[in-house]
Amino acid sequence: MNIGFIGLGKLGLPCALAIESRGHSVVGYDPSEEVKEIIDTKKLKYQEVHAQGFLDKSKIEIKSVEEVVKHSEIIFVPIQTPHGEKFEGTTKIPDEREDFDYTYLKQGLMDLDEELVKQNKEMVVIVISTVLPGTIRREILPDLTTYVRLCYNPFFIAMGTTIDDFLRPEIILFGVNDKKAAEKAKKFYRTINHAPFYETTIENAELIKVTYNTFISTKIAFVNSVMEMCEHLPNTNVDDVMNALKMCDDRIISDKYLSGGMGDGGGCHPRDNIALSWLSDELGVSFNWFDNIMKQREVQTEMFADLIEEHCEDKKICIFGKSFKPETNLTAGSPAILLKNILEDRGHEVFNWDPHVDDWDIVLDEEPCCYFIGTKHPEFISFPYEKGSAIIDPWRYISDIEGCMVIRYGDNIND
Repeated sequence: MNIGFIGLGKLGLPCALAIESRGHSVVGYDPSEEVKEIIDTKKLKYQEVHAQGFLDKSKIEIKSVEEVVKHSEIIFVPIQTPHGEKFEGTTKIPDEREDFDYTYLKQGLMDLDEELVKQNKEMVVIVISTVLPGTIRREILPDLTTYVRLCYNPFFIAMGTTIDDFLRPEIILFGVNDKKAAEKAKKFYRTINHAPFYETTIENAELIKVTYNTFISTKIAFVNSVMEMCEHLPNTNVDDVMNALKMCDDRIISDKYLSGGMGDGGGCHPRDNIALSWLSDELGVSFNWFDNIMKQREVQTEMFADLIEEHCEDKKICIFGKSFKPETNLTAGSPAILLKNILEDRGHEVFNWDPHVDDWDIVLDEEPCCYFIGTKHPEFISFPYEKGSAIIDPWRYISDIEGCMVIRYGDNIND
């Protein structure tokens, strides 16, 4: 297949070389003199596993945008979306924050679109640049014609091993705006590897890309907090601690707990975090990670209380669930009970019922209520909610109910 690239920098060139290694014909455009020198001299100026060997044998040429469009069946766009130096992590974080700079990406796509219009040629354009959620629909698509058949396909790669990561990815992520374009892109990828495809909205794909990176950052920060504790605690070693956790592939190194809902609960987790928060202060560690875990849990529960107040109006407030997890009667550390207590502290009268905890059936007036699903019990799916009720579901498992407003918190796709 004939493949084009708009951008052959430290991400684009290794990916272009990887694609060429699978038998495709690749050309690219890049205005950088440094990139042109690398292509002409076949001397890479940065370390990238396999890249120099691939470059030695490469036939990739720098072309104009016009020539790239004429050549290509699919065009990749890996144009940088930079932050200023003060946001790159090599200096202390400034007080202010800002979005990425999309100037280069927007200009590159508009130049490409202009050439597609001139040649009267539709093109599958695969954008792989990192952007924040909402950017493509807000900043990019309104400026493009229908000649650009856009897919958002960010890569999960690490600089230095880009070629290996591209050829053997964990998943291939597509934010789909054009289903036919996505199908063509998928056929192309099957000439590269057999990794699973994950198709979703553009906004989800944008969010998945950046949260993938921050999830890794979270793991690193957590382990480093434990490392600092070990530095202060006799007879402890961070590597021994983490080696044990790596063996726990049911709950820790797994897909468990990767779903939104209520905060952590149970007889161990909140109390252990609070105890480790105290120990961190006692040891004088530089950042109290465990305190922030508990603060996040509490602030989120306060936010749910705000949401209930927003929708309850003059309705009775009913929290369904007392146990800390589904289909059990264990209430220790329950975030649903924390929510009840927060609302009562605010002066509300709260009805709280759990079929696994209480030995009585619920009896309510036939008046609309504001329900909050605090525990994901299956019984709450088929409960006969009164018409006019608001049902706040942070687990997103209650289907639409005639005459009721179901708020599936965390799901904005159909709003």
